[in-house]
Amino acid sequence: MANTGSVGRLVKALLQHIEQDGQPGEQLPTTRSLVERYAASPVTVQKALRELTTRGVIETRPGQGTFIAALPTPPRAARFEWQTLVLGERPDTLDAFGTLFAPPRPDVLPLGSGYLDATLQPLTALAGAMSRAARRPGAWDRLPAEGHEGLRTWFAAQLGPGFHTRDVLIVPGGQAALSTALRALTRSGQAVVVESPTHLGALAALRAAGLRAVPVPTDAGGLDPDRLHAALETSGARVVLYQPLHANPTGTTLARERHAAVLQVLARHQAYLVEDDAARDLTLEGAPTPPLALHDDAGHVLYIRSLTKSVAPGLRVAALVARGPVSARLRALRTADELFVPGPMQETALEWVSSPAREAHQTRLRTHLRSRRDALLAALATHLPAARVTRVPRGGLFAWLELPEGSDDVQLARAALDAGVQVNPGAAWFPAEAPGPFVRLSYAAANETTLQAGVQRLAEVWTLGQ
Repeated sequence: MANTGSVGRLVKALLQHIEQDGQPGEQLPTTRSLVERYAASPVTVQKALRELTTRGVIETRPGQGTFIAALPTPPRAARFEWQTLVLGERPDTLDAFGTLFAPPRPDVLPLGSGYLDATLQPLTALAGAMSRAARRPGAWDRLPAEGHEGLRTWFAAQLGPGFHTRDVLIVPGGQAALSTALRALTRSGQAVVVESPTHLGALAALRAAGLRAVPVPTDAGGLDPDRLHAALETSGARVVLYQPLHANPTGTTLARERHAAVLQVLARHQAYLVEDDAARDLTLEGAPTPPLALHDDAGHVLYIRSLTKSVAPGLRVAALVARGPVSARLRALRTADELFVPGPMQETALEWVSSPAREAHQTRLRTHLRSRRDALLAALATHLPAARVTRVPRGGLFAWLELPEGSDDVQLARAALDAGVQVNPGAAWFPAEAPGPFVRLSYAAANETTLQAGVQRLAEVWTLGQ
């Protein structure tokens, strides 16, 4: 981070002296001499010296003083052409995924972000939780590969009766859980059934594992059991990726009356379903439907529950829940990847979920997200009536917008970004060709005023493109 005050001015002055008059290995004056020479406080001098040390300009030698560092050896010209042949074809989904998760520029209205902005994150409570966690005995010690027992017990209890601590594996976020599940259940080249459209992170995990996506369109009731049966029958797939609750990007929820039928299809085909329950804590209207896993008594469903989306991007802690022999395989893969999730992060998560602050945060979060959602829908109705919100989201962070026929969602997103508003073109969310032009809009990182301004600017860009 750049220093623009007294520290920054002193850093600039010292750099100028070193570049013009200094020699590598030359000792700098003492702190007292620098205080007198530059009329700066001792604290300012110390901060400036730390900044120059971090940059590698100077170095401290214990018991001797501070010296100008040796000039770095000029790097040899790098040649990377050989990598092009080895890497082969570029997976476009991975590029789209990286673009999606890049932080938006500060000068852009963030109507495409998938994370809560700082005003909705419980930063003070999290800081307290992390401080307490870091002081716990054993927080910095080695943990079992499956994770902290107390945290695993909490996740099991959240899922419901029939699940135990032994069924839970702690992983560093939902994306890691998806990747682990796919590697445990598949081999490169195999088919995996996915809802269409689906979460871009799921498609990225599929592509990274060399798997083939078999798209199944969803309707207002979510995944249709008959379509699921047909997809498994024709493709030979034995794995399904699905978000039954407030799916990203469409916001659809699997109808309760379809739960049993979906589980019956899985049993008939001896298939697994990876249930990504990322929006469990983001229900805005009524009570959330129960997880599919809760009624699965044969181990067909692998369940993922993450804390990240409803708390803060940096709290990358999730549970991967499975029963049967697959549990051992999942644990072995996670051990090979990273041994275990760092103890301070798990302890922080446990402090958070055990704190009264969590419930207060959830109540406040639902209130603000409902207000933002309503502001977004109102702005769309006023400024962009030609587009259609496919359904009013009852949870999650997104609205799925269908553009008029003939619109180009990719071009619109590019033009909108040039105009200072970030949105997500819908084409990337489809495993195959999209049936029409769509845009995903987020109310996670923009307040009501920003949403209003962003939609108005988006409408102006769309009008100019017609």
